[in-house]
Amino acid sequence: MQKKTVGIISLGCDKNRVDSEKMLGLISDEFTITNDIDNTQILIINTCAFLESARKEAIETLFYYLPYKEQKLEKIIMTGCLPQKFIDQIFEELPEVDAFLGTYDASLLKQAILDVYKGLRVNYVGKGQTVSCQRYLTTPNHYAYLKIADGCSNHCTYCLIPKIRGQFKSEKIEDLVEEAKSLGDTQELILVAQDTTKYGMDLYGKPSLVTLIKELSKLENIKSIRLLYCYPELVTDELINELKTNDKLIKYIDIPLQHASDRVLKLMGRRGTYSQNLSLISKLKENVKDIAIRSTFIAGFPGETIEDIQILEQFLREARLFNAGFFAYSREKDTPSDKLPNHMLKRERTQRAKRLYAVQNQIMAQILDGFIGKSLPVICDGTDQNFTKFIGRAWFSCPDIDGKVILTGDTFIEQGKRYLVKILKRKGLDLIGEIQYELT
Repeated sequence: MQKKTVGIISLGCDKNRVDSEKMLGLISDEFTITNDIDNTQILIINTCAFLESARKEAIETLFYYLPYKEQKLEKIIMTGCLPQKFIDQIFEELPEVDAFLGTYDASLLKQAILDVYKGLRVNYVGKGQTVSCQRYLTTPNHYAYLKIADGCSNHCTYCLIPKIRGQFKSEKIEDLVEEAKSLGDTQELILVAQDTTKYGMDLYGKPSLVTLIKELSKLENIKSIRLLYCYPELVTDELINELKTNDKLIKYIDIPLQHASDRVLKLMGRRGTYSQNLSLISKLKENVKDIAIRSTFIAGFPGETIEDIQILEQFLREARLFNAGFFAYSREKDTPSDKLPNHMLKRERTQRAKRLYAVQNQIMAQILDGFIGKSLPVICDGTDQNFTKFIGRAWFSCPDIDGKVILTGDTFIEQGKRYLVKILKRKGLDLIGEIQYELT
């Protein structure tokens, strides 16, 4: 077969992005990888199915790119969570898709491509396996994600992940170290999993995230490490001390708390309480200088009262988190919360999420105002979508999910370089700063 061009659309979380990069790595020797849809002959859509909105996005993405089949695009392959969970439904409903693969079927990607060019329409969901390979990075050269585990065993009552991705399964430390080595010079390595703090429980009989961090920190090509998705009950004193003492570990931690009302947390199947979670945040701030704490919360859970929302608002005011995201509850069939009474209308759930954002945005604005007039180390991520200005991040921001620093000045600016930046003002929840000089 003549060498074809392959493009990929990776939807959903950064864990999905890693899967996409591994798929591209598997075929990069035999196919030409492109990010130009006008030059794409085979399009892979790697989907998310965690929420109804994610499934809708996957279908809308498919139909958005279908007109390209009238041009150079020849085949469409759908992979990931949507086929994994809903293949019995979508195989007949989406005849425009030439091949389907699930979350762990990367080993069959080449075969699927060969088959569809023989005129076959194939369903390989659940028939393949994951494989080790050199990743084809889709992030800017200065940062990359490292997925340290897959699946989840927490069984929160609102979540489909265990039924899509299976039980929690850690990667071996030695394999992760080798993968990190293969990423080349990386200013920022971002550790991800559904629950990073549970890392190693299944392999080593105890949480081993700190052990992994220590091994990754020894690598000369890795300049810094950022932690996402740390469940509060396993943010231990050992991990806090590592954040305090390890110079390679960015003073930032993402802790998905999901709520603050003890009653709602219990309905969600979460282990923490208001006082326990607030105590953890206080301990982190007391022990780790300048730490930025991020979290996520769900609004409109079945049975959530106005009092529960007020409790969450009070928690936000006391916790003074640096960054937070709020999501309207999504009712998902095949989850325990679907069977709970007192579900509310989507409009009310959305309004409650907006109400929480209003509280948090005031807190974040106050925190950001405290940086005006100060000089901060900032890494340049590149330009905005219109190529009109350079965008950077300080330690308190993770790519794509947190605020940014808009860079100004006469200095030559280069993606991936670090600069000392004097903060001039705040614009919304972003900062505007003038570059003083490049940092080594």
